[in-house]
Amino acid sequence: MSKTYRGYTREQIAKTIDHSVLKPDFKTSDVEAGAAVALKYDVASYCIRPMDVPLAAKLLAGSNVPVCTVIGFPHGTTTSATKAFEAAEAVRNGATEIDMVINISALLSGDYQLVESDIRAVVEASHAAATENGSSASVKVIFETSFLNDDLIVKACELTEAAGADYVKTSTGFSSEGATVHNVRLMKATVGDRLKVKSSGGVRTLDQLCDFMDCGVTRSGSSNTEAILAEFELKAQ
Repeated sequence: MSKTYRGYTREQIAKTIDHSVLKPDFKTSDVEAGAAVALKYDVASYCIRPMDVPLAAKLLAGSNVPVCTVIGFPHGTTTSATKAFEAAEAVRNGATEIDMVINISALLSGDYQLVESDIRAVVEASHAAATENGSSASVKVIFETSFLNDDLIVKACELTEAAGADYVKTSTGFSSEGATVHNVRLMKATVGDRLKVKSSGGVRTLDQLCDFMDCGVTRSGSSNTEAILAEFELKAQ
């Protein structure tokens, strides 16, 4: 019988983690080391910068770990055309998961039409490029919840769903606050089972990850994968 911690197996924990290597000062050797971690622990995906997609796709070829990358990261203020081009290029280079940053300024300004069309542009570009590849692509939309009140988090969820994306996601990990249980619960309550929820930003311990899984997330971004799974080995029964 498999060991569990708080009702979750090691595989369930690992397959919730998008192992992330996103800092601007990371070198090629850091990207290679991150891919080795992603493969060793058979995580849900390996999330890297757009420039690293071809290398990651090569390193992960033949594995069960897909390549994930970030678009309009971390501020979300590039134009929709730029985001769409960036997403399509990433998919053509081997990414099958796209984590885009919402246009935070437009959302705060009440320009909801721009927010929705911005997301839709990335969704359509990602799907078109995946069709060219004979593959598929999913799109996660990053809200950067530290800038938003509850009403705007709900609105962002509604706009994400209307634009055809697959996930709502809390944070980039590059702002003042990352994922919180309150915000994850609010997002899950808004999207139900129609969309999936990803927690990200400051997820560094096993109990934090389990807290978010208890709230209904199916993905959680973390750069602390090894420590989280080492904790599992110590605590699981």
